[in-house]
Amino acid sequence: MKKIIPYDTIEKALIELDNGGRFYNLFTKENDGNITSSELSKATGGLKGKQSNVLFLEMNLANLDKNATSQILDTLHEDLLSVYKKYKPVYFSPKEALLNGKISQSAIVTGIPKYVKTNSDFNGFIFIPIQVGQVTTMTLVPIIDYYDVYELKDANISEKVLIAHARSKNKLPETRIRCGGIFKELKNTTNEKGNVTKFLDTIYYTSI
Repeated sequence: MKKIIPYDTIEKALIELDNGGRFYNLFTKENDGNITSSELSKATGGLKGKQSNVLFLEMNLANLDKNATSQILDTLHEDLLSVYKKYKPVYFSPKEALLNGKISQSAIVTGIPKYVKTNSDFNGFIFIPIQVGQVTTMTLVPIIDYYDVYELKDANISEKVLIAHARSKNKLPETRIRCGGIFKELKNTTNEKGNVTKFLDTIYYTSI
């Protein structure tokens, strides 16, 4: 999980995004007014995949006004613009995310996180791949064994949505933040036919 500091000017956005890509991207040029997928990938600092790259872009543009955002989007190469439209995240409050979020959907949710410390505080299971020899199978394990889990809510509203990120010594602050991630499946028991809910697998966050 990475903390993002959103662009505060269109100039900063273009400097970071219209970057020429990596040395092996022979057909991209820095500051040519045409932002490609390879340039966006370079800006993220690594190859994370199209869906998470669009999350990175959207969260970095979140503080710009509509006119500045439109100017940035107008510079996206047609292939990247198509990817952006496909994976553009939906903005939710915790209550809206709980009611309307869909599995595999990109989302940005704003609220205050509260860290779930132990299995006794929370019970939920996720599928992970296990390889035995040449065979890979999916097995259910407690989410809290692999993720840091939080309940995200608004200050005066009881509804909360679960968010999580890969386990780390760095925890999210208990202040109002914006979380960007992908909704994934969460089960309430180890029974594969048990009830399914969801959590937001958080990739990026930013303070508000």
